[in-house]
Formats: sequence, C-alpha cells, structure tokens
Amino acid sequence: MTERTGPDAIGEAAQPAVRDAAEDAMRRLAGLQPGEQRPLFTSDLTVNEFLLVREAGFRPLGLVLGSSVYHVGLQLGRWSKNQELTKLSQAMYHARELAMSRMEAEASALGADGIVGVRLDIEFKEFGSDIAEFIAVGTAVKADGADPGPGGTWLNNKGKPFTSDLSGQEFWTLIRAGYAPLDLVMGSCVYHVAHQRLTQVLSNAGRNVEIEPFTQALYDARELAMSRMRAEGEALEAEGIVAVQLKQHTHGWGGHTTEFFAIGTAVRPLRDDHVIDRPTVVVGLDG
Repeated sequence: MTERTGPDAIGEAAQPAVRDAAEDAMRRLAGLQPGEQRPLFTSDLTVNEFLLVREAGFRPLGLVLGSSVYHVGLQLGRWSKNQELTKLSQAMYHARELAMSRMEAEASALGADGIVGVRLDIEFKEFGSDIAEFIAVGTAVKADGADPGPGGTWLNNKGKPFTSDLSGQEFWTLIRAGYAPLDLVMGSCVYHVAHQRLTQVLSNAGRNVEIEPFTQALYDARELAMSRMRAEGEALEAEGIVAVQLKQHTHGWGGHTTEFFAIGTAVRPLRDDHVIDRPTVVVGLDG
C-alpha cells in the first residue's frame, strides 16, 4: 500500500456506476468556475479558519466532495489465532481511496492547488449492515500570493492538489513555519484477535495478569496500519507526517475484529529556515 491504488478489478468495475454522479458534480462545479466576475465560493471553514487561510495566501474556491457506497464482505479465517483479515483491510482502504480520488478530481476541475480541512467519514446504511458510504469533504483552495518554494508549484509530486485534514489555524501555522502539505496519507489494518480458550479464561479468573496474546495482537495491528501510512509518506518524498491520528473501529464486526486506521498529513519544507514567530501578548479590554 505504498501508493493509494486499490485492486484494479474493483476500481474498473466501480467507474461506470458513478458516471451520472460525476456529471452532476461537474455541473455543480461549473458554477464555481472563474468568469468575468469572481464566483461565489462555498466552504465548510469557520470564520476564523477562513480568515487565516486567506492570511496564509490562499483563496477558497468551493466545497469539494467524494463518495463511495461500498459493500464490505466477510472473510473466513481461523478464529483461534491472531491474524490480519487482508481482504477486509484492502476493502476498507480502497473504499476510502475512491472517495478521496473523487474529491481530488473535483478540486482539479476547479483548478485548485489544494484541499484543506478534509473530513473522511464512514456511515453504515440502514439498507444493509454490510453496506457503508465513505465520504471525503474539504474546501478547495487556490494560491493567492503564497510562495510554493523552489519547486514552483503547490501540487504534490503526483501532479494532484495537496490534501490536508489540518484546521485553518493549523494550516496557517504550518505555512508560516515554512512547511507545505503534500497529501493525506493513510494505512488500514483489519485484525482478528483470537478467542481465549475456556481453560485460559478460568486460569485468569480473579487475577491481575497481562493477556500477552491480546497485547501482541493489538500491537501488531497498530504497527501494520502505521507502517502503511509511513510508506505512503515515503513514496511522496515527504519530510514527515504531522497530526497523525490512530483510530480504532469495530464497524459492527463483533468484539474480536477491529480496524486500526492511521491517517496524517505528509509535509515538505518550503525553505531551509523554519522560524516560528513568537506569540504576541494580547491584553483584553473587557471588564
């Protein structure tokens, strides 16, 4: 999972199904294209975030989104052992990537340099416990005076707009400190934790004792998710990954099957010096 590409057969099969939705999106985005007058932009940024993004040298273009309704199937395995459920890991990753790539396509259609404040959510639907919608939403922005550094472009090394889940305040701080976002990088691992034998349960009754197989299973699962996220950052030639989140969800699979999901913003340096301005003391005049 060093690149955000899912199984080819699944990706090709998914494309015709969203053709009509993509056409609707293009019609919506056409109203945001620059013309004789600057078009009305849409954004989910707060007022403070909007002002700080503008202060950082970027102009919001419009709200962009991507969606993928995905059937997450089952995978059989030996429930008496710790193991990754690789097919489920790939499914959860690929569904998110479909949503992300469609959001990026909308941003590219607007001529955006990047997407800030990205939210990546999952919502399981009532019409099927194994059917979930994966949604990516963010605000597309265009550089308006911001210097991209020696590379001369804000696009990442895949030629796509950068993506970041940083808030407007965090984005402003990152730019002021001499760094730029490259892309949201992520790693997924769906892991089954082995069931304890009855003899193990009875032997631990009434005792304070570490259950080492469980500890090892959860450690291994988190490490797999983190290493896959790190591999994506390395593929982007990033200097580092900031604001990393390591999430854990059961998604209704039961107590012994869990997804560990790692996500963060890969960054690159804009300049050699990274001097953060000293905070200014503000004295309130309110009583």
